[in-house]
Amino acid sequence: MLQAVFWDMDGTLVDTEPSWFAAERALMSRYGVEWSDEQATALVGKALPDSAAILRAAGADLTIREIVDELVAAVVAGVRQSIEWRPGARELLAQVRDAGIPSVLVTMSEAPLAEAVASALPPGTFQLMVTGDMVEHGKPHPEPYLRARTDLSALTGPISMDRVVAIEDSIPGLASAIAAGAVAVGVPNMVSLREDPGVVLWATLAGKSVTDLEELVAGRAASLELQSI
Repeated sequence: MLQAVFWDMDGTLVDTEPSWFAAERALMSRYGVEWSDEQATALVGKALPDSAAILRAAGADLTIREIVDELVAAVVAGVRQSIEWRPGARELLAQVRDAGIPSVLVTMSEAPLAEAVASALPPGTFQLMVTGDMVEHGKPHPEPYLRARTDLSALTGPISMDRVVAIEDSIPGLASAIAAGAVAVGVPNMVSLREDPGVVLWATLAGKSVTDLEELVAGRAASLELQSI
């Protein structure tokens, strides 16, 4: 039985990656550094302090905290003007909510951006959020997803990661979900993904349903049963 759905945000639910790229380019240009799409793409899915450290090493003469704050402020400003949702994202979120299945937002963005996105959805869409500023280790470390399980279990009762579907668009995000034991779904956006062991690839969320999510969990259960024989 599907117990919960854990959702990445940037690039999975909302198409904020171009805004991150633009914010990074604007910051680096002040220091005379041309920041390419390839360099920006390499940061997709990483924890913000890790990304900031890379920007600092490339020439941004600011502290890591200052870099993070500037990037987040720029993207929040854009989101407050308009949000570009990924295809099928709102529809699947609504189906999950209407089915009474808990959803948790698990993002490496910090709380101000996560709250700006969540506020554009109906109340109760997410039972809780785990943001980058709430964890010591960001993706690809499993801590964000394990924190989501712990916090949700405190609200609903015990949650088994074998019964959780985690939806991601990045390599670090999928690595985090897999390491935490979730059923991992990759939905490519800015970065190409491979259907590695433990990962199911969907071209899009459009047309997907709660039944599709439940089938993934059932498939995991069947696989574990076979392994135990």
